[in-house]
Amino acid sequence: MNSAGTRPLAASEIAALTGGRLVGPGSVTVAGIAPLERAGPGDLSFLASPRYVPYFERTSASVVLVAPALEAAPGGPETRIIVDEPYAALLVVLPVLYPQAVWEAGVHPTAVVGRGATWQEPVEIGPHAVLGRGVQLGRNVRIGAGCVLGEGVAVGDETQLFPGVTLYAGTALGKRVIVHAGAVLGSDGFGYIPGKGGEAHRKIPHVGRCLIGDDIEIGANTCIDRGSVDDTVIGSGTKIDNLVHIAHNVRIGARCLIMAEAGVAGSTQVEDDVIIAGQAGVADHLTIGQGARLLVQSGTIADIPAGATVSGYPARSHREYLRAQAALYRLAKIVDELEQVVRPAPESAPADSPSSSSPPSPPSPSLGAAPDR
Repeated sequence: MNSAGTRPLAASEIAALTGGRLVGPGSVTVAGIAPLERAGPGDLSFLASPRYVPYFERTSASVVLVAPALEAAPGGPETRIIVDEPYAALLVVLPVLYPQAVWEAGVHPTAVVGRGATWQEPVEIGPHAVLGRGVQLGRNVRIGAGCVLGEGVAVGDETQLFPGVTLYAGTALGKRVIVHAGAVLGSDGFGYIPGKGGEAHRKIPHVGRCLIGDDIEIGANTCIDRGSVDDTVIGSGTKIDNLVHIAHNVRIGARCLIMAEAGVAGSTQVEDDVIIAGQAGVADHLTIGQGARLLVQSGTIADIPAGATVSGYPARSHREYLRAQAALYRLAKIVDELEQVVRPAPESAPADSPSSSSPPSPPSPSLGAAPDR
């Protein structure tokens, strides 16, 4: 995957960066990265699992990062670097191979800055960004084009907002936060008192805050509501994927992973180190214990104990869910066999010729023909 802007690296440099052991010529250079099956000359690739050994044998990559257990894998390029964790090694190599563009400090002429907004230099405020009254920005903050920051919003040092992010009043971001395009933080939650007897639903005012800790990444088009009478809180180190919804008064602990299209309903508490997989749903006013795993498309409607792994709907122990699914498939086969046993025998076919005692039926008139008179 060679691309403009990369900085070529020699295999010896990669070995030094990763602390790996170089096998083969150290003068071989790479200028891109690609998976084994698509890598070409000049690419760096990686082998971390035995299932990819067949790809390794045929790869055209110039250099491969290889896990120690797979060092003796047949074939592959002459130059390889033995590292304990190839994926972790990539975290060291990628920023050097693909250096980030240098950002330019300054306020774009089209930006709108409200009265009393302050920041610590340097900052970058992009085209058509809007900062409300009393906004506070830390050092090295980057505000992308078209972002809107409501009154009194606070953004910590080293934080980056990609284009089109909206932070409502009452939102505060910590340090080193990344918010991707289109995310909306601090909007009102879905809180109403249902109308009775044809009356209109009455909106519950939302006066709580939306508090985002340090070292958090929030994906594109994700929505995190402000609290109604409490705060919505996202703990430090948590990573949230695209298209996730976190409702009002939810409290997410530290270092959680919340994946695409997941939803957490109001006033639920998610403790530290929880993983919520894609399209999982969590009902309101629940507690998800520390280190729990909610697998893909699970529907959680009761508290989950710490360390549990659950799946299915309603969510239950993953092992129990798999047993139930296996039993269901076996049941389908049993039903088929039972139907074969109880199915009645087919009725005997009618005789080929009419009985001699039965008079023949008169012929029916042709369609549209007039009846005899």
